[in-house]
Amino acid sequence: MTAFETGNIKTFGDVDQRSYEQLLRCAEKADYAVLCADHHPGYSQPIGGAVAYQNHISPSGVGYDIGCGNKAAKTSLRVDEVDVPRAMDEIARRISFGVGLANEERVDHPVLDRIARADFAPQRKLLSLARDQLGTVGGGNHYVDLFSDEDGTLWVGVHFGSRGFGHKTATGFLALAHGKRFDARAGEGGMDSPPVLLDAGSELGRAYIGAMELAGEYAYAGRDWVVDRVLRILGTDAVEEVHNHHNFAWRERHFGRDYWIVRKGCTPAFPGQQGFVGGSMGDVSVILAGLDGDEARQALYSTVHGAGRVMSRTQAAGKRKWVRDRGTRRRVSVVVKPGAIDWNAVVSALRERGIELRGGGADEAPGVYKSLSDVLGHHAGSVRVKNTLTPVGVAMAGADTVDPYRD
Repeated sequence: MTAFETGNIKTFGDVDQRSYEQLLRCAEKADYAVLCADHHPGYSQPIGGAVAYQNHISPSGVGYDIGCGNKAAKTSLRVDEVDVPRAMDEIARRISFGVGLANEERVDHPVLDRIARADFAPQRKLLSLARDQLGTVGGGNHYVDLFSDEDGTLWVGVHFGSRGFGHKTATGFLALAHGKRFDARAGEGGMDSPPVLLDAGSELGRAYIGAMELAGEYAYAGRDWVVDRVLRILGTDAVEEVHNHHNFAWRERHFGRDYWIVRKGCTPAFPGQQGFVGGSMGDVSVILAGLDGDEARQALYSTVHGAGRVMSRTQAAGKRKWVRDRGTRRRVSVVVKPGAIDWNAVVSALRERGIELRGGGADEAPGVYKSLSDVLGHHAGSVRVKNTLTPVGVAMAGADTVDPYRD
């Protein structure tokens, strides 16, 4: 199936049928919807999707990792002035990657005071978790990378969101939407469930909007802290920064009306607005800027947030299970079904290309993703690439880490 428009839906690139059907369900009570070229199925609303609701807000649309996004910082250093292997060792040592980890460095930030006084009282109870995890990166497709631009200038780039604070906020509102307590199991259903919609003017809708915005502030604060810490490791400052959410909802004006634009895995790209979009660990990333025109307007001024997956994590890495080793009595992970990716070959190929890898696993290998350049080609009428960033260092959680907070 190729790109097409059907009524109020705009699509880019080759369309995945399941993702499109998810978007159709979301669009039943919406005026417009968009499927970007990096799309793939998500929970209820597809990743790479944007939906315009006049009077509704969608916790399932924003998703579990509220405020997940990217930040890039251009430095005054050239890549050939930096000991990249040593820098990556320090990044892996001083930044906390993985699930449920507390930051080893105590972080003090004004957003924690706002959480302590949150308008939505249940969020106040998440203060300890928020304090512990502020500045941690998590697992899945979340990363801290070093890049070289076209001129050999060094950039820092990160991708992660609101960690456990945002996840618990999301699941809490999904539970409330189903008539349960905030701290109860949401029972939200499967991946292809209808969207969870709240009247944006209702008490619960207004509470969600405020809680979402606070989780977004927390995500911004975490990315700011990690980028600042990497800049300290490098002994430099940022001369330019690009920072954006791609799991969020904003009140925006389109086609003469005000809407809640719910974006999941989808980068805002208004005319002139910059965004940082990452590829895979072996592909380029980009700094882009939005354009004006019919295509951009039909896209609700939205674009891709990454390259987009072409295979699931299980397809890539295979299935494993934990068993008790008879000799040591320790629990060990054994392969039940091999995956499609030869991880050792991937590591060797990245090393040959001069990419310093710390962590990672087969489920995040380059072969798991589309080409970012190909994906962006479908959006050529609505965004332009300002900088192309080639990875020289990649740090992620290890292969044995499963992250419930990824987008």
